[in-house]
Amino acid sequence: MTDTPFNPIPHRQIHPALQFLILIGLVIAAMIVGTIFSMAIIKLLWGSEVLADTLQFKVSSVQTKNALWLIQIVSTTLPLLVSPIFFSYIIVREPEEYLKTTFRFPWILIAIVFLTMFSASPLMEYISNFNQSLNLPQWMRDNEDQLSKVQDSMLEMKTFSKMIFNLFFVGLVTALAEEFVFRGCLQTIFIRWMKNKHTAIWIIAILFSAFHDEFLGFLPRLLLGLFFGYFTVWSGSIWPAVWAHFVNNGTVVVWSYLYQQKITTINPSNQHIFNNTWYIISLIITLFLLFIYRYISNKRQIADIDGEELD
Repeated sequence: MTDTPFNPIPHRQIHPALQFLILIGLVIAAMIVGTIFSMAIIKLLWGSEVLADTLQFKVSSVQTKNALWLIQIVSTTLPLLVSPIFFSYIIVREPEEYLKTTFRFPWILIAIVFLTMFSASPLMEYISNFNQSLNLPQWMRDNEDQLSKVQDSMLEMKTFSKMIFNLFFVGLVTALAEEFVFRGCLQTIFIRWMKNKHTAIWIIAILFSAFHDEFLGFLPRLLLGLFFGYFTVWSGSIWPAVWAHFVNNGTVVVWSYLYQQKITTINPSNQHIFNNTWYIISLIITLFLLFIYRYISNKRQIADIDGEELD
């Protein structure tokens, strides 16, 4: 018997549909392993009672809150981060194509992304209010209330260091993990599958929103998914989308901390801050910034092509 090196099948020999199934399988398997591992740690550290309360989302003690964070990180965040990296390097062996970690994009796009995320805030509020006004089943609203209570508990920040912790995990690590999966691997797979960038971006935005299992926030998160998708496709890099995702999540964390410390009186859960005039202004400015983002990205791509031809 001879030892032969493991040579993963090149992506061109794996149909995008099969790539999709492989990646989803990796994510699910990693989440199952992470869940089992985190449950074992919780039982070992705090006992069966805390584990039972955690699984029932009963936030009754400091141990339960810590256990919720442990489950979140080990069973969701880390699997989402590791799976696309493994898929890109080991399965298809095209990390640059699937993770899109190149820094070859105009850095002015980072500033435009920052402005876009804040200019879109009134627009996001309008869409969120519309989403919540829909006639949804009561079980969806009950599920949303329970998730909201858990999230509020996890975002309880009595110290500055806890805010930094949340900013790192909720803002940065979550943004990186989810963008690697959705705008990196999945969006690349669906672009190759559907042969249409716009179709792929919309499909991934829908999957991204559905993944979060929050029905009352489905439409605004769908819009975020579209932003992140076009940021990636237009620039050719994952980093503008990661930055946009971080700005969105990080704003919630910082605003929640400021509200809890009574530095601001504006409740981050308040969805009635702006009026119709602001909604219209927000739409106009956001569309303008997206146009500028696309224009600069296209101009850079044309310059790169011209440079390659000269070489």
